[in-house]
Amino acid sequence: MKSHYRAIVIGGGVVGTSVLYHLAKFGWTDVCLIERSVLTAGSSWHAAGGFHALNADPNIASLQAYTIDLLSEIEQESGQSVGMHMTGGMTLAGTPDRWEWLQSAYRTFQSIGIDDCRLITPEEAGDLCPIMSTDGILGGMWADREGYVDTTGTVHAYAGAAKKRGAEVIEHNRVLELVQTKDGWDVVTEKGTIHTEHVVNAAGLWAKQVGRMAGVELPVSPLNHHYLISDTIPELEQLDFEVPMTVDLEGFTYMRQDQKGLLLGIYEIDHEHWMMDGAPWEYGFELQQEDTDRIERELTLGFERYPALQEVGVKTWVNGAFTFAPDGNPLVGPVRGKPGYWCACGVMAGFLQGGGVGKSLAEWMIHGEPEADVFGMDVARFGPYAENKQYIRETTGQFYTRRFVMTYPNEQLPAGRPLKKAPAYSDMTAAGCRWGVSYGLEIPLYFAPSAAFVETPTLKRSNAFDIVAAECKAVRTAVGLLDISGFSRFEVSGDGAEAWLNTIMASTLPKPGRARLAPMLSEQGRLKGDLTVFNWGDGTWWIMGSYYLREWHKRWFEDHSGADVAVTDLSDATVGFSLSGPNSLRVLEKLTDGAIADLPFMGCGVFDIGMLRVKVGRLSVSGELGYEIHCAATEHITLRDTLLAAGADCDMREVGFSALLSLRLEKSFGIWSTEFTQGYSAAQTGMDRWIDWDKGDFIGRDAAQNEHNSGGPGQVVVTLEVDALDADASGYEPVWNGDKRVGFVTSGGYGHTVGKSLALAMVDRNAASEGTALSVHIVGMERPAKVIASSPYDPTGQAMRGR
Repeated sequence: MKSHYRAIVIGGGVVGTSVLYHLAKFGWTDVCLIERSVLTAGSSWHAAGGFHALNADPNIASLQAYTIDLLSEIEQESGQSVGMHMTGGMTLAGTPDRWEWLQSAYRTFQSIGIDDCRLITPEEAGDLCPIMSTDGILGGMWADREGYVDTTGTVHAYAGAAKKRGAEVIEHNRVLELVQTKDGWDVVTEKGTIHTEHVVNAAGLWAKQVGRMAGVELPVSPLNHHYLISDTIPELEQLDFEVPMTVDLEGFTYMRQDQKGLLLGIYEIDHEHWMMDGAPWEYGFELQQEDTDRIERELTLGFERYPALQEVGVKTWVNGAFTFAPDGNPLVGPVRGKPGYWCACGVMAGFLQGGGVGKSLAEWMIHGEPEADVFGMDVARFGPYAENKQYIRETTGQFYTRRFVMTYPNEQLPAGRPLKKAPAYSDMTAAGCRWGVSYGLEIPLYFAPSAAFVETPTLKRSNAFDIVAAECKAVRTAVGLLDISGFSRFEVSGDGAEAWLNTIMASTLPKPGRARLAPMLSEQGRLKGDLTVFNWGDGTWWIMGSYYLREWHKRWFEDHSGADVAVTDLSDATVGFSLSGPNSLRVLEKLTDGAIADLPFMGCGVFDIGMLRVKVGRLSVSGELGYEIHCAATEHITLRDTLLAAGADCDMREVGFSALLSLRLEKSFGIWSTEFTQGYSAAQTGMDRWIDWDKGDFIGRDAAQNEHNSGGPGQVVVTLEVDALDADASGYEPVWNGDKRVGFVTSGGYGHTVGKSLALAMVDRNAASEGTALSVHIVGMERPAKVIASSPYDPTGQAMRGR
């Protein structure tokens, strides 16, 4: 053990050894892993070791595919067998909705290039797994590259391959303390203190404690998980092949062969948390006593699906803990305010996702950002609200219980809610508001006309379709009132504010009293934000963006802090409402003097609205004449009451974000997480039209300029008109030109004003011309589509700009 390393990884499970291996592979050989016991002690040794392609987040599914490819590489490189059994795998559906969902998921995999999947019939499923009952099965999805590995062998293969590249593994050496220094961290261990520039928390069941050593409260909790291994099954002895990995979605079980018996794992409805503050330090190779009463229902379903289990005994019970984040995805990346401290924890499917986590984190540490868009597992997707123990208990338990339960795009899950509410929440609820959630904050979706109305979860058009249509009509023909508390607002001030903004934003900055759309780029030229910058004319500026990106953006701002500049998060202290529609100015003119009529498009200023002094910006995502009105949180209720009273004779209607999403599709306006992500460049998304190439240097300039000068990207975002039936595209559906896949949908829905099903899609440049005939799979059904001109509603922008 040396006194100094460039990076230290804490935790000797599959994730920690993968991070170590990738750091060494990508060029950092002065790295070590510290394990309090021996490799695999914790969750890795008792994991079932299965790997499969299915994940609700396509970006994470791609990283899972990377992990599967990597396993044979580390086996060869290390000389340590990983015990790979590439049996293939099936995911089974037993209800019409589930079968519909599985057909849709199959097309999603095609969109991201996973081509080793196919849909299968119940009869095919029975042939592939002869010991399985096919009763109640409607269909399934087969994937060639599914199976399982020897968990201990895999961990040692990662570690062995890392050591061959120069990395060091230190066992039997518990970390006692982490001390932040001006140039890194002192890692205090049982064998002495080591200094490092970077420390990685890959501590698994002990991630909570290792986080607290650095003053970080991570939203993770262990939950117990059962599986059993049966005695030898005579029917398996007679087969000359290994039965495939099988997930029975209706039975909450997964199955794989184990020698000549079966391993049956259960995601039980009646979940059980374990040691929420972290495992005892002496824990390692112990298990909890099996609790068959708690898992009786799922166990019965499993024994019915695999009748041979009823004829043999159980050789081994495993009831061990794995660590989960609130949404079930890993917590990866740098922690804001803790330079050099990195997370690689909450990876509940370590043998499936560990390779992708290790690759992404190593790229992040060495190159400044990962190759893939990993926001779905970025630790910054959660904020301080998620540190609450009850919130963690509810949300991790909900995920665990729903591990094999499908979630519909329009379904709102209850755990951890309501947590944060805008001040007018109760009044809006009384007016019929139905709520979604963003970063812990309740946001309005639509206003139901009846208290008895309940939206039905579906993959197709919901029973709220007509409600949203009416809200869209109100915005287009009169005026809609939308709560905009669910946007982030950062105030930028100080003598260096303008210089800092010029460096961090790629656009021209707005003049005093004006606002401007501003792309923000990474050093590699990829998007870091689609933001709006306001220049209030008094030396202060605002940056507005997506509320759920607050922590993510704060980390970026702090990592690129400038001299003599202060960035203050106003997002919870400042809230507001927007008015959109041809009558919006008429409403405001009743409440303030005539000066507001002179506010130009993309202008901003301070105005008296009724009794309130507020900040107003004239802009609109709906494509109509619109005003965003920002007030103190204490004024939110009064502002709503004031606007509703003034709009009573202007056909004002309260609207939600479901309507806004439809309206913005009719304008071909992209939004973050669909058209705009950190996986795309500005040129791919059309955001390069806002880049000021003449303003001097800014972050990402060289990379963006190189792309601009080299003929542009191979794929671009276009607008599609889809010949849909009773369902609209929502995202990641494949786009076809004949039998060639040329792209995928980024987002879609119904344009209620134009009366057409619309989608925005990332397609190959040679398929992007207006009029090109294409097709799109929607809920598994192929539908004709064509490329149309941007902004099918009001293409000249007269409604938004004119009066």
